[in-house]
Amino acid sequence: MQKLFQDFSIPAVFAGFITFLVGISVSSVLVIQSAQLLGASTAQITSWFWALGLGIGLSGLILSWKFRYPVATSWSTAGLALILATANGYSLYEAIGAFLVCGLLTAILGFSGIFQKVLAYIPQSLTSAMLAGVLLKFGISLFASMQNDWGFILSLLAVYVLSKRLSPRYSIVITVIAGIALCPLFLQFHASTIHFSLAQPVWIAPEFSWSAIFGLALPLFVINMASQYLPGLAMIKSYGYEPNVNQLIGWTGAAQTIFAPFGCFSVNIAAISAAISLDDQAHPDSKKRYIAGMSCGFFYILMGLFAATLTSILMSFPGVFITALAGIALLGTIGHNIALAFHQAAEREAVLLTFLFSASGIQFFGIGSAFWGLLFGLVVHFIFKFRTHSSFK
Repeated sequence: MQKLFQDFSIPAVFAGFITFLVGISVSSVLVIQSAQLLGASTAQITSWFWALGLGIGLSGLILSWKFRYPVATSWSTAGLALILATANGYSLYEAIGAFLVCGLLTAILGFSGIFQKVLAYIPQSLTSAMLAGVLLKFGISLFASMQNDWGFILSLLAVYVLSKRLSPRYSIVITVIAGIALCPLFLQFHASTIHFSLAQPVWIAPEFSWSAIFGLALPLFVINMASQYLPGLAMIKSYGYEPNVNQLIGWTGAAQTIFAPFGCFSVNIAAISAAISLDDQAHPDSKKRYIAGMSCGFFYILMGLFAATLTSILMSFPGVFITALAGIALLGTIGHNIALAFHQAAEREAVLLTFLFSASGIQFFGIGSAFWGLLFGLVVHFIFKFRTHSSFK
């Protein structure tokens, strides 16, 4: 506990908060829509947020504390898209059963060590290219927002650049505070009236059917592995940490299994938003950045306990505020991964194709461009590697 207090820092807490904010802001509405399409009542929807908050928050907080590096956890936005696309085919109770099966499969895959063996064959240059490609849209969106809100974006960028120059460690903290202060000046923003009330969990008895297992549980499992765990673990590795792959996948899968009957459809390693907690803006000492992962988990737990209250406050901020904040917070990570990806001249053909494919944003079979970009890059990488080996014979 003493070490925890010694390593505590305000920038790390802010990094954790932004990680949490980016994680929920993009798809909180989709959680509500998914639950409604499955026939959930208002009380059951609140229970979904309760379960997601506690499942994600507890796993992220405990794993960050245990392994001493930021383990940002989140729900799967790609998984939500799958639920939205298939919700009409299943009852709420069948869907809950599918969420439980998906969590159980994830835990088994993690603790058995299969996923870690697969990761050993993937070059870091390609995973960095994949991450840079996926994150690129956030950087572009930051500047694209100037079209309609140039005053707010330029003011926020000015604050960021000056604070980065004068006080790099606190630059994101200063930028967040400035963004909140600038909102009423440049944007249509009205603070929500706060009503505090604890969320009540609702047990939703799972039902198991072959159609839901093959049509929802297995596709959700594949999508989570491809769009969350693969890039999420690559993100942790790109910052010099050696992720405990088996434990991270196993325990997040276990958390999903435990909270599934209350509406928890996924507990995953965060991919994009995790970069904010891993970057040196959280703390210059990489051994102390785990505080950011713990604080992210703490805010998810708060969201779960005060689901309706906290979500309404955060969603009251204009969309451009979230877009700008995410873009600025991820600038360092985009540059970091581009530098890692293109470092080796011999791998640049495969790296470039991975980067562009991942940045395209296309989807096949409900799986995003990150997975397909990496798969395509691996094929190109091995073709060039085979040609190189053949030329020496």
